[in-house]
Amino acid sequence: MRSRYGEKWSREELILAFDLYCRIPFQQTKTTNPKVQYLAHFLGRTPASVARKLGNFGAFDPELMRIGISGLVHTSKMDREIWVEFNQDWNALVLEAHRLRQEHGDQPHSTGSLVQPEGPTESIRETKVRVHQDFFREAVLSSYNGTCCITGIRIPECLIASHIVPWSVSEEKRTDPSNGLCLSATFDRLFDKGLISITGEMHIEFSKRLLNLDDPAVQKHVICYHTQQILLPHRFIPSRDSLQWHRTNIFLG
Repeated sequence: MRSRYGEKWSREELILAFDLYCRIPFQQTKTTNPKVQYLAHFLGRTPASVARKLGNFGAFDPELMRIGISGLVHTSKMDREIWVEFNQDWNALVLEAHRLRQEHGDQPHSTGSLVQPEGPTESIRETKVRVHQDFFREAVLSSYNGTCCITGIRIPECLIASHIVPWSVSEEKRTDPSNGLCLSATFDRLFDKGLISITGEMHIEFSKRLLNLDDPAVQKHVICYHTQQILLPHRFIPSRDSLQWHRTNIFLG
């Protein structure tokens, strides 16, 4: 994109900025962040301008308010419109940001959001799925600061952005970060199989199949988390409706 230093932010620019806002922890929305610097270069703006815009989005974030973090106060009407619009349609945000990057010649190494087909046999549908999955993983893991919400493990290679309502069940919720939990691989599997549930009060509950299992290793490394509260994310707290759906349809009780 051409230099837009000093110009009013366009809707397209705000979409790309909000996409980045969702992908990185709020504490990293700084001028020194390489992803902020890359987007600034891509938009023809300064890193300070991009960082301020990300801070503007933070002013609307209820979860940041809950933990006492405030965004910037000088927001615009269009900032709020973008926030409201895409909090109601996450799939549209992902696809529109992806389209804008392709249209303006962005490269795959930028923010991780653009995923080009790897070969001639990869279909448009497969590319779309990968773009959705990429956004969901980044948004969920950044919300939990790369930490398993049950164990506290912070090894990136072990962490999974787990869908509460499965991908195959709801297209609407596929990219919604509030339909996600950051879990280590073992607990992701237990959650997927209905052996773990999270209550509406964000407490961990295990199936009786695990609670009644006479296995010292399970007792020591798994059951020890029973009834504890999950580590709450800084943004995109799990949807209580999605958690209730999981308890009703997946959890074995």
